[in-house]
Amino acid sequence: MKRFSLLAIVIPALIASCTADSKKQVSQAKTDFTKIEVADTANQKAADNKTILSRREVPVLCYHQIRNNIASDSKRAHDDIIAPDKFREHIKMLADSGYHTIQPDQLYNYLVYGSKLPEKPIIISFDDTDEDQFTVGNTTLKKYSFKGVYFIMTVSIGRKGRISYMTKAQIKQLADEGNTIASHTYDHKNFAQFTEEDWKTQIDEPTRKLEEITGKKIEYFAYPYGVYKSSTLHKLKEHGFKAAFILSTARDEQYPLLTIRRIIDPGRYTAKNLYYSINKSFNKTKS
Repeated sequence: MKRFSLLAIVIPALIASCTADSKKQVSQAKTDFTKIEVADTANQKAADNKTILSRREVPVLCYHQIRNNIASDSKRAHDDIIAPDKFREHIKMLADSGYHTIQPDQLYNYLVYGSKLPEKPIIISFDDTDEDQFTVGNTTLKKYSFKGVYFIMTVSIGRKGRISYMTKAQIKQLADEGNTIASHTYDHKNFAQFTEEDWKTQIDEPTRKLEEITGKKIEYFAYPYGVYKSSTLHKLKEHGFKAAFILSTARDEQYPLLTIRRIIDPGRYTAKNLYYSINKSFNKTKS
């Protein structure tokens, strides 16, 4: 009986000790990997524009509203609306096809430093802050261990109505769960029509607000309507952005990091249509 009692004390103690050592080793490995990753990019020379343009493009998808169409929706709006069931079907197709979601930091390091990416990388992005991107979009991505990029239009945060928008708490949760929160201006003003004042109201103030909500640096931007103006692209970098995303138009050869292409996944597409569109749009290089 005494022998049994001794074993009952010693064995759990040994297990606890081994578990603690294992956790310590895993923690140390993560720390070391982070240091190596930072050192790798810190000691590498950044690629020039020609090299960045020559790298194979990573597919970037863009979503807006995830809901069923209603009678008052315009024909044009249909491209920006995808039914929840169809959205789930499309995300399942991506997972079943072997795609792995990546974040903008990974894409940036790949383009600038040639860092490795997982097999079949893809970015799934959402514009305009709609709440269904949280309730349907984020919930669906989690099912497949996917992460997303959420381009926030700050004027809409917390608003309710025919279309409801994400709250500060929901945006914070997305950031805490490892998704990227990024800027989409204050109220969706066309970037090509920016005045000097807009760099404060449409860029700097939204950045500060999102950083207050998330506690993280905001370094990525998506142009409303996908429209940009070449002569003012340099100012985005001056205002703290590492990269910016357009839609399906051609990239600017002087600022390829500030004109990264995306395609919309229209609500009329089947999963097969989407798969074909991804391959047609992105699986090529530019010499």
